[in-house]
Amino acid sequence: MVDMLDWNSLIDERTKISNLLVVPNLQTGQLEPLLSKFTEEEEGQMKRMLQRLDVLAKHAVENGVRLMVDAEQTYFQPAISRLTVEMKRIFNTDKAVVFNTYQCYLKEAFDNVSMDVELSRREGWCFGAKLVRGAYMYQERSRAAEIGYEDPINPDYDCTSRMYHRCLDYVLEEIEQNQKANVMVASHNLDTVKHTLRRMNEMGLPPTDKKVYFGQLLGMCDQISFPLAQAGFPVYKYVPYGPVNEVIPYLSRRAQENRGFMKGVQMERDLLWKELMRRLACGEVFYTPAL
Repeated sequence: MVDMLDWNSLIDERTKISNLLVVPNLQTGQLEPLLSKFTEEEEGQMKRMLQRLDVLAKHAVENGVRLMVDAEQTYFQPAISRLTVEMKRIFNTDKAVVFNTYQCYLKEAFDNVSMDVELSRREGWCFGAKLVRGAYMYQERSRAAEIGYEDPINPDYDCTSRMYHRCLDYVLEEIEQNQKANVMVASHNLDTVKHTLRRMNEMGLPPTDKKVYFGQLLGMCDQISFPLAQAGFPVYKYVPYGPVNEVIPYLSRRAQENRGFMKGVQMERDLLWKELMRRLACGEVFYTPAL
């Protein structure tokens, strides 16, 4: 068991982090350091990481933007989620600035979402969530088989979609009831987008409230992004950047997590071809500026 940590203590220069992270010794009943083997350098790395999170969140508040913390494998995620909740306590007092990412291919996804929503209700801060399907299925299953624990991933794609919609419905209901939650529907799946629009219409949640956002990767699923934006919904295009050897695996995982992705590409090609034929039939002139 690890006690909830006070954020101000975590980012205090004078605080030794390994002294904060303590667990009870079941034999003696005394509290003992969880990370007693931390070196001075590791203490410094941990401290700098926490301070950078604090700087980023403050910068987001000052500039009126949102800070969305990405998700990783289940053997890292509890620590990431814990720190994200601590940031929400400090920075989500008036509106949702800090968002946690929930991977809906996990069997425990709904439990994670509902637990954090309930915590936000009790403590009075604004809940922010980015919902994704998930990106580490093969790594998770391989590690579970190797070590011998239960596979944390839903058995198939349909189960993952049902989990996604269940989590999404829960957050939409929270928005409908108290207007203190925000959600980013980060999906290239057309059925999920349609489900979101249908539920928003049923609940009377207009796009102008800007409580529900949509996100797709730049260059992917424009046939979803553009109509949403034209209808007044907040739409964001993710722009991966960095060294090629880091960006390519990221894009590969995005394709793996959504089986409908290639279908979407074919749909986009068909739409472009129809538009080209329409313009040729209408005698429209194409103008290409000189390079």
